[in-house]
Amino acid sequence: MAASELRQEDACRTRAVLDLVGDKWSLLVVRYLSQGPHRFTELKREIDGISQRMLTVTLRALERDGILTRTVHNVMPPHVSYELTPMGRTLREAALPLLEWSVTNLAHIDAARAEYDARTSPA
Repeated sequence: MAASELRQEDACRTRAVLDLVGDKWSLLVVRYLSQGPHRFTELKREIDGISQRMLTVTLRALERDGILTRTVHNVMPPHVSYELTPMGRTLREAALPLLEWSVTNLAHIDAARAEYDARTSPA
């Protein structure tokens, strides 16, 4: 079924899923979890600029949608780890070209922004 053939209800639900996985934090979490299970503090340290609250919200949303699993380890002291589910790994594969594109084009985007800002800023 082509995207243009989506029923209205399915289109709304699809948009909700795209809102989640298209969120900048979600894709970064998926990127880091593709390297294997991580603890909350490891993710917080790796994902520059994310607040503790936003990481918590993002992890809960991804867990709810079946993208990752949360495992509580009964050790002293107890700790929690997060890992991609099989569906989460397919999301990572789907998002990989976008992630690679963003890294490849960072310098071009920085240059375009600087050029735009110089052109549009008041003298």
